[in-house]
Amino acid sequence: MAGKKALVFMFVLMLALSSLLAGCGSKSGGGDSKQGAGDSTEKEVKLKVYLIGGPQRDLPKVQEEINKYVKEKINATLDITMIDWGDYSKRMQVLSASGENFDIAFTSSWAFEYRTNAAKGAFMPLNDLLDKYGKGIKEELDPRFLEGTKIDGKNYAVPVNKELGEQWVWRFNKKYVDKYKIDITKVRTLQDLEPYLKQIKEGEPEDITPLAVPKGFKPYIPYDFILGDEFPVAMKIQDNASDFKFVNILETPELKASLETIRKYYQAGYLRKDVATLDGIDNIKTGKWFVDREITQPYADLGWSRSAGYDIVSTPMQDPVVFTGSASGSMHAISANSKNPERAMMFLNLLNTDKYLRNLFSFGIEGTHYKKVSENVIEDLPAMKDGFQMPGFALGNMYLTYLHKEEPADKWEAFKKFNDSAKVAPTFGFNFDVDPVKTEVASISAIAREFYPAIMTGSVDPNEYLPKAMEKMKAAGLDKVIAEAQNQFDKWKAEKK
Repeated sequence: MAGKKALVFMFVLMLALSSLLAGCGSKSGGGDSKQGAGDSTEKEVKLKVYLIGGPQRDLPKVQEEINKYVKEKINATLDITMIDWGDYSKRMQVLSASGENFDIAFTSSWAFEYRTNAAKGAFMPLNDLLDKYGKGIKEELDPRFLEGTKIDGKNYAVPVNKELGEQWVWRFNKKYVDKYKIDITKVRTLQDLEPYLKQIKEGEPEDITPLAVPKGFKPYIPYDFILGDEFPVAMKIQDNASDFKFVNILETPELKASLETIRKYYQAGYLRKDVATLDGIDNIKTGKWFVDREITQPYADLGWSRSAGYDIVSTPMQDPVVFTGSASGSMHAISANSKNPERAMMFLNLLNTDKYLRNLFSFGIEGTHYKKVSENVIEDLPAMKDGFQMPGFALGNMYLTYLHKEEPADKWEAFKKFNDSAKVAPTFGFNFDVDPVKTEVASISAIAREFYPAIMTGSVDPNEYLPKAMEKMKAAGLDKVIAEAQNQFDKWKAEKK
């Protein structure tokens, strides 16, 4: 009898120990991730999600459908807040700094800036979570997306699967291309535009802008900018490793030649007189323009034309290049304050692998916002235009999305070919830590904001104003920043090898 009691006691003790160990296991994420709700989906959770884009009238209706589906799949629901384009970065900085408990937010190289906020500790490291709950993401993504967005070996956001290469194009209003019988394939450089700009200026009314650009315009030069083209430190895009040196782009012959050209165009009246103060430009809406420039993707002309309501055509300025910034052009991060990181990653995995959910996010409800023409082809209904126009590039794996009936059947195959053809920039994957020179970087950035709009748009004589800008920047420590960037890059390159 005593033996049986001992066996029962041992059995109960083993059960208690195994339960205790299992409980510890469920709360221990290991590596770099919090575990919060653990591996189980037994407990329903609500995920707070912030996305970029204008307000959508029908979002509550679509969110209800999203939640029915997501609850069934991973026992979670979403509370989605859209923040308008111009307000997004500021609002998210405030929310993040306040320590608000949200789960997922859009981040990128241009809005709620990825690297800066990851460095501040706003985002959770995702390597372990990706391995456990994001296997579908890793299978779907071009490996360069995750490689190019690592910071000290860790990923802090999930890139959207879209075009990876960056390619600038000249974009034309086809009405004038046809009228003047222009062969746009002969146009590549800024200088190549001259005879056609002259034709438009002389042959069209004054309210037609030959070269329609705002104050943010900068002439294209083949350089890899370390802090974006608002900052004058860059490396030439080339194959010779011995020449991988950061330079002051204001001193490069390529930029000087382009500034002389744009100055000539401004004086000839090819740009708007107020271009240096023009925050935005509405020429696409009005149709009163001949050429501008834009970053492209496969079949972009069709999308631009559909949005504009008239035909737009384009021709490349350069071959596609994969930059560190282009890999982080559209991403979703999990907040460092998230109490449900596992479920958040499960949701991101679903968004990037589940065709029904991805299209629900992008196009709304079938029969309400769109109708299917065939299995993978749709046509917009009036309710989509009026109530639900989400920014598709900012929502998850684009390769899962339906095609509009006017889009080519091979669209997503073309995206893959485009990505495969892109050349990798020399600094791809390199992250410049500005902390040692943050004072200098802030001062130089302020000087660039002061001078760039006028100089880069040709509104002032570059021979007079460029030396003034360079003198101020050098006094603010530009050479020190270049030396620091070069030192960090050389160490990174050596470690990479």
